[in-house]
Amino acid sequence: MKQNLYVQARRDVSKDALLSDVCISTSAAPTYLPGHHFETKHENGKTRAFNLIDGGVAANNPTLVAMTHVSKQILMKNRHFFPVKPAEYGKFMVLSLGTGTAKVEEKFDAAKCSKWGLLGWLYKGGTTPIIDSFSQASADLVDIQASVLFQALHCDYDRRYLRIQDDELTGETASVDVSTMENLKRLIDVGKALLKRQVCKVNIETGKNEPDLERGTNEEELTHFARVLSEERKARSTCGGGFET
Repeated sequence: MKQNLYVQARRDVSKDALLSDVCISTSAAPTYLPGHHFETKHENGKTRAFNLIDGGVAANNPTLVAMTHVSKQILMKNRHFFPVKPAEYGKFMVLSLGTGTAKVEEKFDAAKCSKWGLLGWLYKGGTTPIIDSFSQASADLVDIQASVLFQALHCDYDRRYLRIQDDELTGETASVDVSTMENLKRLIDVGKALLKRQVCKVNIETGKNEPDLERGTNEEELTHFARVLSEERKARSTCGGGFET
């Protein structure tokens, strides 16, 4: 996919933005960081302006966005995706890496939040209820949809879809704006511990993640994904085909 974006930038120089501008824009989470403005130029010298905020407001979990992008490339007859049909998801391999979420503590109930006004929904008890609800709900819904899709297709689910997410973060590790060295070290430890955890699977009845006892640890599953992708790359190189990364 990175290669495809590179090709797009070569075809349309107005999409050839600095990596620094892209990174700042995609990190510009509302209420935490300001929106980012930058400009590029068309071939004729005309300026193209970008005013961007974190894409999480539209797709906090971009799994389905990525799957749709691949389907679009197939529809456009991109040679790197032969000979797959646009909705032939049984041949997709999806690795979804979450950035961690706070442990759900169910602090509020309907009776309490019904008494909130605008300010209460924006900030309550050290949390931002309305923002947290929108972002977390959209991310969870995508995970549920993708999981149900792969399970419904009976397409070797446990080898095609892997979601790795820590949904039990607490304190500063659950914050998106604490970048102290101490907290960064804690997050590294969280990531290492997550590798040793049992792979989780969405319970399609409750929508909650539960340990999948038929699979190994996240580390073992990542090793499997890496092996499959490596073998696929070798196969394509041998037959002279291209490879989309």
